[in-house]
Amino acid sequence: MSHELLLILDYGSQYTQLIARRARELGVYSEVHGPHVTAEQLERWKPKAIILSGGPMSVLETGAPGLPAGALEARIPVLGVCYGMQLLAHALGGRVTPSSRREYGMATLDIERQGTILQGVPATSRVWASHGDTVESLPSGFVRLAGTDTVALAAAEDVERGYYAVQFHPEVAHTDEGIRILRNFLFEICAFRGDWTMGKVLEEQTAAIRAQVKDGRVICGLSGGVDSSVVAALLHQAIPGHVRAVFVDHGLLRKNEAREVEEAMSHVIGTDLVTVDARRRFLDALAGIEDPEEKRKTIGRVFIDVFDETAHELGGADFLAQGTLYPDVIESTSTRGPSAKIKSHHNVGGLPERMRMELVEPLRELFKDEVRELGGLLGLPATVLGRHPFPGPGLAVRILGPITEPALETLADADDIFISELRQTGLYDQVWQAFAVLLPVRTVGVMGDGRTYDQVIALRAVTSRDGMTADWARLPNEFLARVSSRIVNEVRGVNRVVYDISSKPPATIEWE
Repeated sequence: MSHELLLILDYGSQYTQLIARRARELGVYSEVHGPHVTAEQLERWKPKAIILSGGPMSVLETGAPGLPAGALEARIPVLGVCYGMQLLAHALGGRVTPSSRREYGMATLDIERQGTILQGVPATSRVWASHGDTVESLPSGFVRLAGTDTVALAAAEDVERGYYAVQFHPEVAHTDEGIRILRNFLFEICAFRGDWTMGKVLEEQTAAIRAQVKDGRVICGLSGGVDSSVVAALLHQAIPGHVRAVFVDHGLLRKNEAREVEEAMSHVIGTDLVTVDARRRFLDALAGIEDPEEKRKTIGRVFIDVFDETAHELGGADFLAQGTLYPDVIESTSTRGPSAKIKSHHNVGGLPERMRMELVEPLRELFKDEVRELGGLLGLPATVLGRHPFPGPGLAVRILGPITEPALETLADADDIFISELRQTGLYDQVWQAFAVLLPVRTVGVMGDGRTYDQVIALRAVTSRDGMTADWARLPNEFLARVSSRIVNEVRGVNRVVYDISSKPPATIEWE
């Protein structure tokens, strides 16, 4: 792509991807990379600006990640956020010290002077802070702009050299003027054009797909979710006659989902849709497996086998298209070392050497809401675009324990009750994602006049902007009571329902 690049260096903050997302909302293309990029990479990428993210370490610790070679010599604007501010100060000759009191959560920013980075920000506003160290003295050339109750140096800038720093998170929604601050940096300071739009992405990806595929044939893995549906529609528009979308019914889908997917997508891509019934094959492969990572790898392996065989049955294919998104790539690739990896992603990691298909991943640089916008441009129906995220491994990672047909039936029935009630009460579109989980425990209960010792269903519903962070949804008590009552009364073998009130972080959205 030819877009101007905002380079975000990830020092381990839970909010790093939010910086990228906020920049894109403002029309600026951004990428997240680890802090160990080389001078050669910087020269090749030619970023228009750099943002240094927050992070959990102290710049005073041995082994703490530092600035990449060439970052300060590139003569482009640099914004340091929290750890990034401390890193800038430390590298340029300022003084960083451990705080006597850690500042975490809401704080009041008191502005002494607006400068450039805080232009237009009210004299006092709320910000979200999360740090243990503070900048005690600024490097030569910097001007103090603002402080908080506990931090004297909460914002500073060196306009002549293009260095800017804030000791809070402008990317987080809790910071009242965060978008204004980012806008000041991106447009007033860096002069980005703001040329990142989904209309432009559609043009570019259409051209890229045609250039990559040429006269080849593509097989597209269709799960029925938003991502793979958008990929199928995009390929159908870009290279009609050269793509077959293969929908694999692996038996791990929600209740009636296979039929619903076929009906919805046949209207979009017509005869390019092929359905493969592989339910028995997946269940046999998953028999006895309880470890979530092994489940994912097994499902991924069988998917690849099915695609490979189906491609041959269809006359062969040169490419395999997937709905990999940018968060999938980031979460599956550690930027700071092996400990930063959360989980393997079923769409990330490449193909076995024995496969002769090259990957096509047109959504690899997009976030989920960007994909939905792109799907709207492609004419996908709201019923598809409005679907909650659904994991590629399906219900397999929502059954905590071995995958069996009775377990799948129990979970699918409970999940269907939860989702149908959300839709009927108008709550479905108010949450980012909602689902049921079958727990590997049994509890004592009383049903009728008898004692039961049956299974537990956990309900999970979260609110989020992009899935990078999430809060548990405050669903009405009356609603939860009705769903619980229906599940216990209508789903055989369940006598208890619980509601998950964990946020991300520290928890993930999915249970496995």
